[in-house]
Amino acid sequence: MGRAVAVPVVLDPEVCRRLERIAGSAKAEVRAVVRARIVLAAAGGASNQAVAQEVGMSVNTVRKWRDRFALLGQAGLGDASRCGRPRIYGPQDRVAVVATATSAPPLPESTWSHRAIAAHLAGQAISASQVGRILADCDLKPHRVRGWLTRRDNPEFWERVADICRLYLAPPPNAVVLSIDEKTAIAARSRKHPRRAAAPGRPARQEFEYVRHGTTSIVAALNVTTGEVLTQPITRNDAATFIRFLAMLDRAIDPRHPIHVVLDNGASHIAKKTKAWLAARPRWHVHWTPPHASWLNQVELFFSVLARRVLRHGDFASRDDLIDKVDTYVIAHNTVAKPYRWTYDGTPLKAA
Repeated sequence: MGRAVAVPVVLDPEVCRRLERIAGSAKAEVRAVVRARIVLAAAGGASNQAVAQEVGMSVNTVRKWRDRFALLGQAGLGDASRCGRPRIYGPQDRVAVVATATSAPPLPESTWSHRAIAAHLAGQAISASQVGRILADCDLKPHRVRGWLTRRDNPEFWERVADICRLYLAPPPNAVVLSIDEKTAIAARSRKHPRRAAAPGRPARQEFEYVRHGTTSIVAALNVTTGEVLTQPITRNDAATFIRFLAMLDRAIDPRHPIHVVLDNGASHIAKKTKAWLAARPRWHVHWTPPHASWLNQVELFFSVLARRVLRHGDFASRDDLIDKVDTYVIAHNTVAKPYRWTYDGTPLKAA
């Protein structure tokens, strides 16, 4: 039996220009580019075998698209409709699901679930699983909520940031630079069963159940230029307690040295009594962080390390035991203390 003769392909100029644009496009779908190249080569008189070698496809694939174009024109280069169950949910249903997921749920609920959205759209007979598929296709996760803090419109924000960063990067000569803050409500907890040490291929294991022994709070002053820290347990976080801590620092630091201190806007820091105490002592110079910007206070770096090294997985039989272990860590820290390497210069990292 002889080989079938290839169906001739004839292109009018307009169709030829459209196919050439598709064949040369870097943004068109690959399948559309390949089909356009097949038709153009076929219109040039090439055999199916030659076209197959040119486009890197089988002869059967070339014959298919050549025949489809000869029969249906450019419309024949599209995908044929597939078999299977017809689409049940149309664009209106998808819009309804997305609109519901991006709106506030009925009180007292605060977030949507797939089941709740399906029940809300009961008139459209959409299942919870179909709601999940529609939301996944849109990358919508109404059950997830991220915290957000709207920054106050404070014209002094960047001025305060730059002032503190200058203090860190170029401390005044002969000055003591302190970063002071409190770490409150540190829980003293002991585990009901001993911790199991790590082993190859297995992390350390810590008992989930614990016994509470109350909480304690500390106030800490970090010497920015040396990295040394002074901590003191406190029973109340009020202005009187904070002033006593400042007075102790004032007595301990050589009066010949001016003191520059970085403080956030905690209640005990901005109290009238605290401000009056600071104003009465000219050698104390306060650098206030902007509201909600305590990350500028370097002592927070020390608190972070303290939490990771001592507090998070620690076992404390009592509040006194917790305080003793914090003091022991601070003493060891001060023997090898180094200043934190501060690189941020206070300029906005990106457009506000």
